[in-house]
Amino acid sequence: MADASLLNKKVMSPWLLQRMGVLGMNSRNINYVSRYNQRHLYPLVDDKLQTKQAAQAAGIAVPELLGVIEGQWQMKNFASELEQWQQFVIKPTRGSGGKGIMVITDRDFEYFIKSNGRKLQLNELRRHINNILSGLYSLGGKPDNVMIEALINYDEVFNEYTYEGVPDIRVIVFRGFPVMAMLRCSTHSSDGRANLHQGAIGVGIDIVTGRSLVAVQHNRPVTVHPDTGKAFAELTIPYWDTILELAAGCFEMTGLGYLGCDIVLDKHKGPVILELNARPGLAIQIANGEGLATRLQWAEQRSAEELEMPAADRAQFVKAAFAASHAAD
Repeated sequence: MADASLLNKKVMSPWLLQRMGVLGMNSRNINYVSRYNQRHLYPLVDDKLQTKQAAQAAGIAVPELLGVIEGQWQMKNFASELEQWQQFVIKPTRGSGGKGIMVITDRDFEYFIKSNGRKLQLNELRRHINNILSGLYSLGGKPDNVMIEALINYDEVFNEYTYEGVPDIRVIVFRGFPVMAMLRCSTHSSDGRANLHQGAIGVGIDIVTGRSLVAVQHNRPVTVHPDTGKAFAELTIPYWDTILELAAGCFEMTGLGYLGCDIVLDKHKGPVILELNARPGLAIQIANGEGLATRLQWAEQRSAEELEMPAADRAQFVKAAFAASHAAD
């Protein structure tokens, strides 16, 4: 494994980066995103509503959809519809980087309580939804739609690894093979969002065992959660085989050769797909203390017969191959 401290250095020679197998943005875009992702398939993952509908059609578990707001004309009955739900999540369907997501965890008479404990009035929710509809959070600033989802009741195994938010598992899938993973844990500084750019923690996960490797916040190594004090070295992801199979199955669902799958653990439903990304970020390399390039090259060498394996078999094939590689090292 590469030294995580080296991956954190701001100035490194191209030779050293290449030796460590670090994938740069240009290489990702040219050699993987452009080459393996057909552009006409992008809307399937760029639009969260289309992703949800495709997953449901494929029998893949996703959070329950409570409602969709497509325009101002639907706001007339908005207040009465909200009365049905004690907990919910408001999302732009074409948002990115966690922007525009509002998580309501409880109600207190006329107030809606966010995951950080802040109380909001109905007019503040209306204003937020209007901002989403106007395209404030959408890709390219284009007018957007609003999704209202059921709140994920995340598995209690993560209680001490997150703060005011739902942790998710990002898995990079290439040609149907899950090749790298990390857990993203929300913090006080990230405002309860599992977004690394906003201060969440990325924890590299061993693709073979589901156990933690390296944890980073703002690209710097950390050993414990800053808000709970829980040590990341003790972390093991439950349902690991199911998670890998679920991620691998997104290849058939989308037709995309290179994608990031964001998965959450619901304590009642188990692993569910939260969203997909055709251009997943590269910070996962820092969280793993290892570059992506070597693993992607491994997947490029797979035979036609191996590519045609069912998702569950591909997941187990990856585990066996990487376990053998670890043993050889």
